[in-house]
Amino acid sequence: MSQIRNKADVVIVGLGWAGSVMAEELTRAGLHVVAIERGAWRDTSTDFPVSIDADELRFHTRRKILQPMSVETTTFRNRHDQLAAPVRNWSAFQYGWNVGGAGTHWAGMSWRFTPWDFEVATRTRERYGAGKMQGLQLQDWGVTYDEMAPFYDRFERIAGTSGYAGNLNGERRKGGNVFEGARTRDYPTPPLQDTHWMSKFRQTTENMGYNPFTVPAGNLSQAYVNPLGVSMGPCTYCGFCDFHGCGNFSKSSPQACILPVLMRRPNFTLLTETEVLHAVKHDDGKTVKGVKFITKEGVEGFQPADIVCITAYQMDNVRLMLLSQVGEQYDPRTGRGTIGRNYNYQTCSSVTGFFDNEYMNPFIGGGALAVQIDDFNGDNFDHSDLDFIGGAGIMGFSTNGRPIQNMNGLRPGTKRWGSEWKAGYARDYQTAGTIFCQGTSMPMREAYLDLDTHYKDRHGQPLLRMTFDWNQNDVRMAKYVTDRAINIMREIGGQHLVVDNQAEKSWNPYMQHSSHTIGGAVMGTDPTTSALNPYLQSWDAHNLFVVGASAFPNNGGYNPTVTVGALAVRAAQAIHQTYVKNPAPLVGA
Repeated sequence: MSQIRNKADVVIVGLGWAGSVMAEELTRAGLHVVAIERGAWRDTSTDFPVSIDADELRFHTRRKILQPMSVETTTFRNRHDQLAAPVRNWSAFQYGWNVGGAGTHWAGMSWRFTPWDFEVATRTRERYGAGKMQGLQLQDWGVTYDEMAPFYDRFERIAGTSGYAGNLNGERRKGGNVFEGARTRDYPTPPLQDTHWMSKFRQTTENMGYNPFTVPAGNLSQAYVNPLGVSMGPCTYCGFCDFHGCGNFSKSSPQACILPVLMRRPNFTLLTETEVLHAVKHDDGKTVKGVKFITKEGVEGFQPADIVCITAYQMDNVRLMLLSQVGEQYDPRTGRGTIGRNYNYQTCSSVTGFFDNEYMNPFIGGGALAVQIDDFNGDNFDHSDLDFIGGAGIMGFSTNGRPIQNMNGLRPGTKRWGSEWKAGYARDYQTAGTIFCQGTSMPMREAYLDLDTHYKDRHGQPLLRMTFDWNQNDVRMAKYVTDRAINIMREIGGQHLVVDNQAEKSWNPYMQHSSHTIGGAVMGTDPTTSALNPYLQSWDAHNLFVVGASAFPNNGGYNPTVTVGALAVRAAQAIHQTYVKNPAPLVGA
């Protein structure tokens, strides 16, 4: 090993949302932090100026700022008796490949999970009995919504979230999400404005007796200065958010919200285009002493540190834990081990309808621009007579009008070539409206992650292997909420319906519309069923923290980013307020 660096207080692996939030908290507390990011530096002004940030071919079609599959991928199979194959194209997995990570190219939907999501096992057992959990591997997170609320608030302030509170100090407010957990104050900026399609969805669902509200957004509705002193601009509804950077400084991202402050701090160091291979344990195996890395020139090195924080993408977090040999690999046959346990995904469907002689103007959009009802999400409705738990948010969205992506959004029976296709596309681009259902996903014993025994990356290390298929709970839930969405679309007046329920067929990575992969290094209060304690501290090496959606024991019917950010704030504050004064487990096993 030719490069051994000076020791740091903390080394952070991956500088997306989780790594940036933790670095900001820890350096502000006076700790010396080194962050290692395998992607390149990306800056709003130079990489995403407004003159190029709406280049759909570059950013969406060719995925310019996503991790190339030639660099690293994941293998997958539906069952453990199958041979896993490497994923060769993007769909389900959208890893970032730059400073800022997936926080650079995300859409901006900024949800808090519900109180039920954090205590799904206890609350399901109490309301419906243990029989309702049969076939699932449910467990609580070890932290409640009320305990998470202050950290949600902190992250929302940093990100500058737009929205309208539906539960302010226990007061339910029409126009907001009346099912959400209580907030102590409203969102930092007001909600975004409705498009024509959103207004139709809002009016119809309200007439049907539901509770529509504007989706909380990391696309800012007005100019804003966050608590770090960083200025952001109002969204112009350009419609190029997910897969794109934001040249307008309007979308919440590490580049827009944190890095301008972090890069000026003398106790922060960033290594780019440098890949961490694994954490290195002390000889006694009880703690780690740093990380081994390799530069883009192929030079291996070691970064010593008192504390190691793994803050990469969910899949990478799990893989790094396995490559570091911290904790025991989960075995679905015995139920023993925790690394790789409780892998789960997101259960989605959509219903598209067409409205002749109406103009939806889809080129007016924002990454999180949508109206939703949560009447069929989580445990907001009675499941006593249903054969599943959980549910989905049902939204009418105007998130993008990308002309290349929407070329296939045609009503059934339209030819896909020639002059008829051109005429059909000109007609349907303007007249289509889509309802999207984003649902919960519950873990089961047979779904897990481990290291592949056949395929390796360019450094000779095993790829991560995913074993997953939809469980019957998710299949039944998706069928139920999709039927509700069809009813709404018919009530609005949509014609020529196109229905896409992803849970109708076995899971495969090329047919998905969500990148929300969850679990594998989950949090909890029991070290026999969780890899991390409620502060995201490893049960097996107390100076190792793992932060990301890998910690979620189950998935809610929401995007995960704001929960990842809130967990990062909580873990970082536990480190500098408690752990550094007494390096030891923060929770007794």
